[in-house]
Amino acid sequence: MPRMFKKILVIFLTEFLAFAYHLTLIQPPPPKICGSPCGPPVTASRIKLNDGRHLAYKEHGVPKDRAKYKIVFVHGFDSCRHDAVVATALPPEIIEDLGIYIISFDRPGYGESDPNPNRTVKSIPMDIEELAGQLGLGSKFYVIGFSMGGQIIWGCLKYIPHRLAGATLIAPVINYWWPSFPAKLSKEAYYQQFRQDQWTLRVAHYTPWLTYLWNTQKWFPASSVAERSIDVLSLQDRELIPKLSKRTEYMAQIRQQGEFESIHRDMMIGFGSWEFDPMDLKNPFPNKEGSVHLWQGDEDGLVPVSLQRYIAQRLPWIQYHEVPGAGHLFPHAEGMMEAIIKAIIL
Repeated sequence: MPRMFKKILVIFLTEFLAFAYHLTLIQPPPPKICGSPCGPPVTASRIKLNDGRHLAYKEHGVPKDRAKYKIVFVHGFDSCRHDAVVATALPPEIIEDLGIYIISFDRPGYGESDPNPNRTVKSIPMDIEELAGQLGLGSKFYVIGFSMGGQIIWGCLKYIPHRLAGATLIAPVINYWWPSFPAKLSKEAYYQQFRQDQWTLRVAHYTPWLTYLWNTQKWFPASSVAERSIDVLSLQDRELIPKLSKRTEYMAQIRQQGEFESIHRDMMIGFGSWEFDPMDLKNPFPNKEGSVHLWQGDEDGLVPVSLQRYIAQRLPWIQYHEVPGAGHLFPHAEGMMEAIIKAIIL
């Protein structure tokens, strides 16, 4: 019996290794770059960055030349420049009365912005600084990010703090492998996720070269978020879904250049090994010339509130706002975006 078991084990391991080798040969297709012969057309306003890439953007609010407050908004996972909740959920009269100008942009690989295969945690903050420079936003501007876009604001606080008038992170996505998290706390929060999402994040962190394969294979369920499942959403989130109905008008544009350089790249960078730990950051506004705010719903099924609370404890210079009964989509709730904006600019 032991000899038979060993034989079966050897056969299994051989097959597994052959299968694993085959997987490494599977490469994602090249992106369909906007404006290229085989790519979608260019319809958005774009700037050309120093490295030759194009960044698509959209302007909202009052004209730039009479704005009192200039805001760069960073969209979340599986979104684009049109998903500027800071502009769409804020009443027009508030925008006009306060004199708010907002610029949203397609992050690399999304919408009509060129992919960045060399993307790092630092690269998008540098794109933001270059965007602000080319559009003449002045020496300082505000940054607001939602969800995965909120996570990118940590990079802005690290790499371009001298350009910031203020910063707001709305339900920023957590990286469970940030070193400062206590192992027990991070592990508990990690295992609150759906099993399929646990595996998706493991792959993105430990074997990023398999991210494309994992999220396109059909043997096991992959990311529920990438599949746009509503199962993870809270009761409040589901009540707010009708407010997102306009997304159907541009949904096809979000991943039009390919999933690998948009949502898969987000996973690999967002949950990969970071160049810094956000909980080691210093207050960018020691003289109170600006402020940093973090907003989080206590019933968010996508981003664990327990880890946001820990970050707020570690970084007391952040003004932490926990919204009772709120899920992940709370910025779309009545009056919420007005409160978020007034907290940072007034």
